Amino acid sequence: MHGRSSGEMPMSGKGAVYSFERFGGTINAPHRAFLWSIGLDPSDIGKPLAGVVVAWSESGPCNFHTLNLIGYVKQGLRDAGCVGLAMPTIVVNDNISMGTEGMRYSLVSREVIADSVEAQIVAHAYDGFVGIGGCDKTQPGIMMAMARINRPSIYMYGGSAEPGFIGEKKFTIEDVHEYVGAYISGKISEQELLQVEMVAHPTYGACAGLFTANTMAILSEGLGLALLGSSSPTATSSRRAIFAYETGKALGTLLENGIKPRDILTYEAFRNAATLLMASGGSTNGILHLLALAYEAGVKFTLDDFDEISKKTPYILSMRPAGEFVMADLDRVGGAPLLLKKLLDAGLIDGGVLTVSGKTLAQSLKEYRLPDVPHEHIVRDPSKPIKKTGGIRILRGSLAPEGAVVKTAATGVTRFEGSARVFDDEESAFEAVRGGTVKEGDVLVIRYVGPKGAPGMPEMLRVTAALSGAGLGESVAMVTDGRFSGATRGIMVGHVAPEAASGGPIALVEDGDKILIDTDAGRLELQVSREELERRRRDLKPKPPKATSGLLAKYASLVSSASTGAVTMPRL
Repeated sequence: MHGRSSGEMPMSGKGAVYSFERFGGTINAPHRAFLWSIGLDPSDIGKPLAGVVVAWSESGPCNFHTLNLIGYVKQGLRDAGCVGLAMPTIVVNDNISMGTEGMRYSLVSREVIADSVEAQIVAHAYDGFVGIGGCDKTQPGIMMAMARINRPSIYMYGGSAEPGFIGEKKFTIEDVHEYVGAYISGKISEQELLQVEMVAHPTYGACAGLFTANTMAILSEGLGLALLGSSSPTATSSRRAIFAYETGKALGTLLENGIKPRDILTYEAFRNAATLLMASGGSTNGILHLLALAYEAGVKFTLDDFDEISKKTPYILSMRPAGEFVMADLDRVGGAPLLLKKLLDAGLIDGGVLTVSGKTLAQSLKEYRLPDVPHEHIVRDPSKPIKKTGGIRILRGSLAPEGAVVKTAATGVTRFEGSARVFDDEESAFEAVRGGTVKEGDVLVIRYVGPKGAPGMPEMLRVTAALSGAGLGESVAMVTDGRFSGATRGIMVGHVAPEAASGGPIALVEDGDKILIDTDAGRLELQVSREELERRRRDLKPKPPKATSGLLAKYASLVSSASTGAVTMPRL
């Protein structure tokens, strides 16, 4: 060997808290032997050891390219005096699993990702890490691991795809789902559907609209866990490489200064993120994931906080599915920093919170250079909003005592009263839409698809898109203890809690019952007498679990209510 002694701690090793204990000193010679075999040098011992966690898979475009970003992150780490080593975590692609048994693994994968990151970072004594995500659950999974492990860490999004075009008309994957609905209702030909299918997602990267992936990417900036401006460049942009390098360098600063995720993830940071979610009209999954992240960070943040914030936050961002534009469009006018600056100037968020830049949010926004271009067509001023209140509302009532969510940004209907059509699974509901038996005024109730009941709380985009494609998006409502894709439009109420599998009131609904949805009043009511509901409850027979072995069964035995983020909690 050559260079400095392997037992000597260098001056630059202030952040090497865990790695030096594992690899420094004589008794750790066996551990160091494995480092020499992969190309490390004795001079690397004592430098902060940083993981580069990459959610990567060729099972779809969202994370197809993320391996290519590792080298830029590692160069940034080297220039910051750190040693970087990469490792993978899993991906479950939501679009490919949508409407199938595979969707039951989507939310489950969030927990698997958090667990796998924890296992790798702690087991191998990394002092901190950079996490690179892409599709929906990779992002909250990585951020949950950051909060849980609480070692200096920083998140970076892999970027979204570019939109597709037929002539001047813009398309995203949302359109393909809705065109399927139009096809099965006889509104378009198979050739028209094929034409859209071939152009809707033309590059690698996550879905282009403000669906769950882009929602969580924007929220990573609002939380302070990602560098400002890093969420909006497309996956194909050269700025992805620049942000990857800068993210690596920024982790070096966090390690040097001992700044950890829980220093950043304060109650105020969660309020900022919730405000950004409401102002942008992002995915309802954002609520589920912020609740889960708050649980991991040890911060008490509840549906009541979201409800209070929604009532006073203007909805100002016009992006699909509620608006016209996509992430590439938002990037051209300033990305998430533009939104955050408008909210800060309006006094709607707290600029004093710490971020991964090592500075406050207000300081970082002051230094951030926004493009001087017209943007009012995409991002409104809070004083002239699209809607005066937030893009998501929390509903409560006799059908959802613990709460439910509805994306008000994606519908113009504020009050709907209709008759229940009850389904105990997603497939039979889809067949009813496909068969043309769903009529105006119906409220589709899809139950036993919650976190425990499915298990896995699948998204219902196949059904909701079929309704929209059939022209029923504003005349038929849906209520479920499952979830919705960020691409969902219409009068769609999800996350109903308690879920049917836990004996919630949704399990008592019968065909023909009247259901009231009132988004202005925040109510979701089953208009059946208390005496009748008590009779039905006495006669209710619990359904046997749908999974009795394997991952889904383990998840069902540990998962909590959607009202607390559907996190898995140890049974101590």
